[in-house]
Amino acid sequence: MGIKVENSLKMNTWKLEIEYEGTRYRGWQMQKNAKTVQGEIINAAEDIFQQRIELGGAGRTDAGVHAFQQIAHLRIREGKKDYKPQQLLFAFNDRLPHDINILKVIPTSNDFHARHDAVARQYLYQISTRRTAFAKNHVWWVKDKLNLKAMETATNVIVGKHNFRSFCEIEDEKDSTIVVVNSATLMTRGTMIYFRINASHFLWKMVRRLVGTIVEVGRGRFTVPDFESFLETPNDTLAKYTAPPSGLFLEKIFYKQEEN
Repeated sequence: MGIKVENSLKMNTWKLEIEYEGTRYRGWQMQKNAKTVQGEIINAAEDIFQQRIELGGAGRTDAGVHAFQQIAHLRIREGKKDYKPQQLLFAFNDRLPHDINILKVIPTSNDFHARHDAVARQYLYQISTRRTAFAKNHVWWVKDKLNLKAMETATNVIVGKHNFRSFCEIEDEKDSTIVVVNSATLMTRGTMIYFRINASHFLWKMVRRLVGTIVEVGRGRFTVPDFESFLETPNDTLAKYTAPPSGLFLEKIFYKQEEN
């Protein structure tokens, strides 16, 4: 979603690679009366170019969710000034708040669309098994002892084509809840647990609900067969197990000719 400019005019398009710390924002997508990442970048772009612009992201992240790599397309009417990518990079970062940073500005085809052209997305969720003084906004602290082997087994079940109706919020009953998961892994390192998932696309709250339910498998509330049943038969009771947004990062967007 972005502000669309007139299609009949000559355009310039850039591919933006963006990182942000989402704690202070109501998510990526622009909203009325709310501070959003997309809104902040649009404000900076319109100050630079002094015209209305189109900015569309590869994926929507919810309030409090972060991004190591969000991709956006920026389209403007062709102007008199020829901006170099490095000039734009500095101009954006001079105007953006401290928790939003443009990593790369790449000239691209006017046909490029950050969301429609993406072939896969990858998310990372971070769980801490201890209280931390430095990463409160970037992890979910789980105090209970967890059965990591059971959690790993449940994670492996996710891979493939499944109906994730039990693990999402439905925006429109007509929308499909079928998703192809390319990979899903659970890794531990010290006091940290990392859940990584790569898929064709994601449903609203899907990653957070998967993580929350997998943690309940680790706690012993659910068994692995229980978890498998949630993929086979829709279950509307899992919303209360949705993991908090603090530990979730949009990690990478994949396009054609890139490896997942």
